[in-house]
Amino acid sequence: MSDLPIFSSDPNESIFEKNSHTNDITYWYASDLMRDLGYDDKIIFGKAKSKAQITCANLEISVEDNFIACRRDDGSSDIKLTRFACYLIAMNADTRIPQVARAQVYFASLAESVRQYIEHVENVARIQIRGDVSDRERSLAGIIKESGVNEWGLFQNAGYRGMYNMNLSQLRNLKGVPDKRSPLDFMGKVELAANLFRITQTEEKIKNYNIKGQKNLETTAEDVGREVRNTMKRLGGHAPEDLPPADDIRTVKKEIKQTHRKMKKLDSKPRKKK
Repeated sequence: MSDLPIFSSDPNESIFEKNSHTNDITYWYASDLMRDLGYDDKIIFGKAKSKAQITCANLEISVEDNFIACRRDDGSSDIKLTRFACYLIAMNADTRIPQVARAQVYFASLAESVRQYIEHVENVARIQIRGDVSDRERSLAGIIKESGVNEWGLFQNAGYRGMYNMNLSQLRNLKGVPDKRSPLDFMGKVELAANLFRITQTEEKIKNYNIKGQKNLETTAEDVGREVRNTMKRLGGHAPEDLPPADDIRTVKKEIKQTHRKMKKLDSKPRKKK
């Protein structure tokens, strides 16, 4: 078996497929996937697994049904992973590892053969970061309410104005964002991550400097936004408003949910138990 490729489109020529087990569901052990992906450190592999679980939750797909804690025959603890869970872990893993890059190509081809695998990696990352942004926005909203902000819209606009050198309404027009939708839903991974940093650092500055009052807090949001803008221009050579818009995050979630259904269907045929 060692002479076979780990990930191959032919199930009969793939170590990954041969490592599957069937008992009510088709599954793979996390410890086996860790080895197949070229990891030798459980903690580092665990970070990719944790990101995958967060992505699964952000898709409103049951984490418990796809990452199932268990004990193996020798008494060691492990996790049963569905094919979709394996896919999410691979898409969140370190692409510098050759086995990970091959796994991403393999899973993307199962999900949608026409689409380049890098797009799957980008979209999975977007879902995770978008969820993180929502969490940090809720946290920031709680902090600024206690600090004297009564007009969330004005405060929010100040942060965007500092980062994009334009008001939120102008940014919507520039990016073609529909009414009542957040520009965050149409940002690529890099732009989303930059906004996550902006929101996080705004909250930290407010807490560390004990800033109070609507106007002072708006000024803080704008100043932090401008710092992030300048950093992006200095390091990446592009202002954030020049980054191309991405597909609607709702569409992306729908497509990855379809991937979930497709992978469940792929494993729905009875197979010999192991």
